[in-house]
Amino acid sequence: MTRALALLLLLGALGLAAAAAAPAAERPFDSSVRPLPASLRADLTGRYWRPGCPVPLSRLRLLTVVHWGFDGEARTGQLIVAREYAASLRGVFRKLYGLRFPIRHMRLADSYGPEAARPADGDVSGSFECRQAVPSPCSGGSGTGSWSNHAYGRAIDLNPVENPYVGCGRTRDRESARYLDRSRLRHGMVTPAVVSAFRSIGWGWGGAWTGATKDYMHFSSTGH
Repeated sequence: MTRALALLLLLGALGLAAAAAAPAAERPFDSSVRPLPASLRADLTGRYWRPGCPVPLSRLRLLTVVHWGFDGEARTGQLIVAREYAASLRGVFRKLYGLRFPIRHMRLADSYGPEAARPADGDVSGSFECRQAVPSPCSGGSGTGSWSNHAYGRAIDLNPVENPYVGCGRTRDRESARYLDRSRLRHGMVTPAVVSAFRSIGWGWGGAWTGATKDYMHFSSTGH
């Protein structure tokens, strides 16, 4: 073997080693918006949507986005949102991806699939559900008599375990109790940068409500 050939082989081996050591390319952000497929409309009808709900299914859109998981891996998540906000929410989730904000569960099956197959931790981020607004933990009952912003597809809840619905210093979810202290930022908790991303499209945050009730997971077009 000539010295020139040996040198070429050595350089080639060094190049392969460097390529192996280099980190994999980061998955680029991607998103899409489309009308609800017929199969999804059928799945929603009955439990999550019914005649008399404040919006018809034709005014809702399926939003698909790439997001970071709690394991640091890029994942694909989906939400059902109001048609008029779908495009602007793509921009919000692009910003969340740039912030590397982690979202634990955000698949349609996590929100609308069979209960036995849903995540046991209940830490599911979601949007549309035709239901009443939930009363503050300060009070009893399961409904307020008024439509929730979720019933219009114009509200999103992020990581409900890490960002609980709090009233009078307590929450209904035992797993969220350790997150009542908002002074110590932990993985998955809403940050000022996340609030700013939603504020850029005019959405408000439940963590900014005045009084004894805060909904740290909740973002909506009206702020309520």
